[in-house]
Amino acid sequence: MLAPVIVGANALISVEPGLMIWTAVSFGLTLFVLWKFAFGPIQKAIDERREKIRESIEGADRAREEGRQLLEEHKVLIAQARTEAEGILTEARKVSDALRERVREETDLDRQRRLDETKKQIEAETARALEQIRSEVAELTLAATAKVTGKVLDTADHRRLIEDAISGLDFSLLERGRA
Repeated sequence: MLAPVIVGANALISVEPGLMIWTAVSFGLTLFVLWKFAFGPIQKAIDERREKIRESIEGADRAREEGRQLLEEHKVLIAQARTEAEGILTEARKVSDALRERVREETDLDRQRRLDETKKQIEAETARALEQIRSEVAELTLAATAKVTGKVLDTADHRRLIEDAISGLDFSLLERGRA
């Protein structure tokens, strides 16, 4: 006999034991196939992806730490370079000051040497000029004596006359100027 059909009732909502068994068997079989062939590889792919991400994060952390260490080393090297540069500049300033002082001393010594040489030359020229003046005075004295007396004197008379004439002249002013 046929089951009464209820109007408005859906066949999927009705409980039928045969359909339920076949649905459960189909679900179990599908679950078994998925578990055996799909869930394992999917889980393995997820685990591999998770491991790669973890390794990438660890690598990034290591790289970041190395970067920090390199930055610190770089800062230390820059500080050392600045210290060395300041030391070099200080040494260069000392050398420059020493050179400047040496050049100044050498210039002063050279100037003093030239002044001494010039003084010696002036003294020599003054002495030569005084000798020339004495010589000319002696000759003029002899010439004047010969004209006044009208006679030529011998060497001893010349000598005595020159000595008297020169002793009468005042060369002290010229010699004081030399000193």
